Amino acid sequence: MSTDKKLILLKNIISNMESVLVAYSGGLDSSFLLKIAKDCLDEKVLAVTAVSETYTRKELEFASKFCRQFNIKHKIINTHELENKNFNSNSKDRCYFCKKELFTRLKEIARKNSIKNVIDATNSDDRFDFRPGAKAKKELKVRSPLDEAGIAKEEIRSLSRRFNLPSWDKPQMACLASRIQYGSKITKGRLERIEKAENFLKENLGINGNIRVRDYGELARIEVDKPNIPLLIKANGYMMRFKRLGFKYITVDLEGYRTGSMNGE
Repeated sequence: MSTDKKLILLKNIISNMESVLVAYSGGLDSSFLLKIAKDCLDEKVLAVTAVSETYTRKELEFASKFCRQFNIKHKIINTHELENKNFNSNSKDRCYFCKKELFTRLKEIARKNSIKNVIDATNSDDRFDFRPGAKAKKELKVRSPLDEAGIAKEEIRSLSRRFNLPSWDKPQMACLASRIQYGSKITKGRLERIEKAENFLKENLGINGNIRVRDYGELARIEVDKPNIPLLIKANGYMMRFKRLGFKYITVDLEGYRTGSMNGE
């Protein structure tokens, strides 16, 4: 099926829902989904962004600005996954416990606002990724219109660019907890230093695109898109900054950025 036909199908799916609450992170996928929902249902759309220590401040700033730009009702809530030992102990199914809390909260907000459906931005490519949170989504009957329409990541990027959405060139994002090795406890301090380390690379080295600082305790493993690896190797100013953040050893991954690189560890 062509991308344009998938887009028509997506609009039909959303229109038939009548009213939706969109789990809105501010990323490429959820921004596209939210804009299409707004086009289809207008005032019967509510975007909800969940804020916690695992979510970067820059993503919140983008999400808020996006909703203002397109006149979309936006609600910000606080979640507390770090207080859940099933999450902070960092087992491989940690995402299930995070999503369980999130979707439970979203379903309650939808109920109080007489909204018929809660939707998220899972796309068709995500079927092949390791996503424990999908179990929570199924349990709570959260729908994924992008996946239902068979729309993949690069189609979302292409359509977002066509529609001049400010999110079209955003790199892939994931919660900060995804940078911490499984089995190693997730703490507020570790999440904060990961965010500071990644922001330093973006703001001081001019590295754009995907950036991940993988946290192994004393060791930081940096992943960037392959064309940006020479920038990291030539630069050295970031090493002292990383050490002040508590990393003793700093490595550059020569394979470059790849989704879920810690899943096999």
